[in-house]
Amino acid sequence: MKKKHTAQSAPARQSARESFRSSLGEGGFSNLRVLIGLLIVVAGVFLALLGSGASSPSASSSAKAQQKYQPPIKVIDPTLLPPGFDCSQIHELGIDRQENFRAGLIMIACGAAEGGSAPNVSFVSRLWQRLFAPFVYGGTDVDLITGAETSPHVTQSETFSWANPDNLNQIVVAYNDSRIAPSNYSGASYSSDGGLTFTRLNPSPFATGHGTNFGDPVVLYNRPNATWHAIFLASGCGSFNAGIGDWTSSDGGVTWAVGACVHNSSNDDRESGWSDMNPSSAFYGRMYVSFNNFAIAGPPISVTFSTDNGATWSAPQNLPLGGASSVRDVQITGDLLTGDVYVAGMNEMGGGLGNRANMIYRSTDGGATWALTYTGPPFAGPGSGLCSNNSYFATMFGTYWRHMGWGEPAAYNHVVHYVYAQHGAGADPGDVYYIRSTDSGATFSSPLRLNTDATTTAQWQPNLSVNANGSLFAMWYDGREGTGCTPGANTPCYRMWGRKSADNGVTWQADMAYSDVVSPLPAQPDPNVAACYAGDYDYASAIGSNHLASWVDGRVAIGGTQQQDAFTDREIAGPSPTASPAPTATARPALSPRPRPSLPPRP
Repeated sequence: MKKKHTAQSAPARQSARESFRSSLGEGGFSNLRVLIGLLIVVAGVFLALLGSGASSPSASSSAKAQQKYQPPIKVIDPTLLPPGFDCSQIHELGIDRQENFRAGLIMIACGAAEGGSAPNVSFVSRLWQRLFAPFVYGGTDVDLITGAETSPHVTQSETFSWANPDNLNQIVVAYNDSRIAPSNYSGASYSSDGGLTFTRLNPSPFATGHGTNFGDPVVLYNRPNATWHAIFLASGCGSFNAGIGDWTSSDGGVTWAVGACVHNSSNDDRESGWSDMNPSSAFYGRMYVSFNNFAIAGPPISVTFSTDNGATWSAPQNLPLGGASSVRDVQITGDLLTGDVYVAGMNEMGGGLGNRANMIYRSTDGGATWALTYTGPPFAGPGSGLCSNNSYFATMFGTYWRHMGWGEPAAYNHVVHYVYAQHGAGADPGDVYYIRSTDSGATFSSPLRLNTDATTTAQWQPNLSVNANGSLFAMWYDGREGTGCTPGANTPCYRMWGRKSADNGVTWQADMAYSDVVSPLPAQPDPNVAACYAGDYDYASAIGSNHLASWVDGRVAIGGTQQQDAFTDREIAGPSPTASPAPTATARPALSPRPRPSLPPRP
């Protein structure tokens, strides 16, 4: 059973914290610096007193090497594998480049990847504590995973957050959830009070109606029809691997009904979605879903749309490869004012720890046609290692937490924004960068590094949202405050940090903490999920006056092991107290790519 923490159950803390934040005016920011200094002094005294009464962990423990999972490889459930499947076809079919759970099961069953296992954590580690950092961004963190859990099926991560613009109390966050894996990998939680509390849907309503649900969440709101849509990979919408299925709700996400198949296919992966909620848009009410279809050569990015509240979906448009052998579907978004639609893609250049290139696509006719408007110069992909048994995916911690630099786009009034991660200088495995276009994605600024720390710790997996007032908020995983990162160990590893712009990306406030605590690195113990998985994206959105962003967190332990829970919070889309210049949009010169290392052969 899961023992729940109580950190987010105090409304008084929420109001006090928001009162503190609202008191920060232009002249009050210097006072914040004084407060920070005082807090640091108090923290130092407190830690000194604490150290006098308890021994600290040894340096060798804090510098422990990243754990490598090595459970025995076996078929998890042969009934879920395609009859007569030939494991020698994994690379030809693109299974080794897919992120979804069905592909992961096939890789595990064929002995080409490892499933998760509970790490061997020595539980003599000290109880980590909440640090005394100033809380400037966000309110009180909320754990989306309520109720009992049964180990090892305790993996919840990879989030998609959305709200109802006509009733901001309604928020739905969808995520991957292995609670009954391998028969279902979907989950969601809804809020009826603007995000103060959430209720987890249990059992998952997405586990029936479209065969086996293999996750990769999208959640959208269709405004003209007041209908919620939850979209996942589903075996009932195709064959072999999975197509894409839809479920609908008309009561704020409380109850759900089976909807139509978004796309019938044999090999879809990593879908994303966006809904046009602007009544003044020529395409008001249109919903878009982008994805990779590994059943066709490449694959390119494919995009389909619906004009009738999801009852039917258009024939997919395959976006141009632009000279790449394949392009990863990163995320889709739309201009909140014009209704133009944008897709961010990535040329992964063969994967591994090699180079990457960002690509931006645009449609001005409601998704009927698409143009590749921008191909960025090569940059060094983030990471410090590779997934065990699958060298295609780079990882952030030894052989754990696959991430290739993917981010999220946003757009308002022809200004297109994009955040992503790339390798830092020297041994720094990752930094978060922002680029900006003022000409509808044709040219972009030189990249601005959003994390301003002087450490060589990792920053990775960013997301981004913009609202109709030009308030822009970026959030990412940040290791600058961590003291050790071993999966499952109860030592502080990372916190969610953010940075905000009040003028559509022209200037930026300082980067500051977003989540309330420094989280341990959560383990992935479920043998039905790839061992190096910790969520591949977190889609943020800005609806009304709030930026909504969720993430995977390791602060909750089950059976003495820190594990993956989905958490959420919100940031008020208000003015910034202090800003620093960001670059204007100009054509960006090519950068010198990092030499790509030789990679071990892929299965």
